[in-house]
Amino acid sequence: MPRIDIDAYVAVHSHEWARLEELIRTRGRSGAVSDELVDRYQQVATHLSVVRTSAPDGELVSYLSSLLGRARIAMLATRVPRWRAVTGFFTGRFPAALYQLRWWWLGCLAGNVLVTAAMMLWLLHHPAAEQTLLSKAEIDQLVNNDFAGYYSEHAATSFASRIWLNNTWVSAECIALGILGIPVLYALYNNIANLAVIGAIMIHHGRGSLFWGLILPHGMLELTAVFVAGGVGLRLFWSWVEPGDLTRTAAIARAGRTAITVAIGLAAVLFVSGMIEAFVTPSGLPTWARIGIGAVAELLFLSYVFVVGRAAASRGVTGDLDPTLLEDRVAAQS
Repeated sequence: MPRIDIDAYVAVHSHEWARLEELIRTRGRSGAVSDELVDRYQQVATHLSVVRTSAPDGELVSYLSSLLGRARIAMLATRVPRWRAVTGFFTGRFPAALYQLRWWWLGCLAGNVLVTAAMMLWLLHHPAAEQTLLSKAEIDQLVNNDFAGYYSEHAATSFASRIWLNNTWVSAECIALGILGIPVLYALYNNIANLAVIGAIMIHHGRGSLFWGLILPHGMLELTAVFVAGGVGLRLFWSWVEPGDLTRTAAIARAGRTAITVAIGLAAVLFVSGMIEAFVTPSGLPTWARIGIGAVAELLFLSYVFVVGRAAASRGVTGDLDPTLLEDRVAAQS
């Protein structure tokens, strides 16, 4: 593109920039005014692209970048009411991200289930191994008191909040450390190893029905959420290893924004599993009813992913931010 006369360009377009300034300052924008704000934002973004390409004037680039930054904030604050933004997140971005990343977390889920089963079976076929992990007194305490008592020793509301915070932290850790890869595998291994050891000891000592009756109601949804976090963390790591058509920085940034979307959404999923663990798992309901409630919660989550998420993805929704909120670069018109 040939160089432009910067003074002439400013003279021609300064009134458009002034109009965007005016729209940013406008309070209580109507729908039409909000639409104009978006249109002006895109228009000025094009101007910035032209200036950067054809007449890189540092002062003007700084001004237009600042103007667009303030416009982005204004659009984000007034584009939709808060409740619609929340609704849009849970009917669009979050399920779409889960659906698009399904093979990563489904693979993580399948792999962890298989490893847990293998560990548990090995321990059951080598019962002497449990003596190297816990003393006889500790095993008796676990089997006869600690395992069942864990779910009823605290008030339900306090227990629910503790469980939610702990599991949200574990999931966030898997995602936050995803770029490193190995810490995610380590966190997942610790999680399933603990489950396999306790399960094998309980089953070996004739308390298998108690173990499954207390683990399954909340564990199906809770562990699925943890495996989703693990899969998303590993996908973040892979975006660094194999960025595809993007630069490595851009690939990591995109995967990171999607990972944040999933982390926020999983907090809600883990809240549900925490409520089940606090109020359903230790309740006096029959075992079949408690496990049934957990199974329904798991099926609802999977339906959410493969029905709502698939529909959102088919509309072009992703777990990433709206492109208009990401950068100032818009293709310049020749």
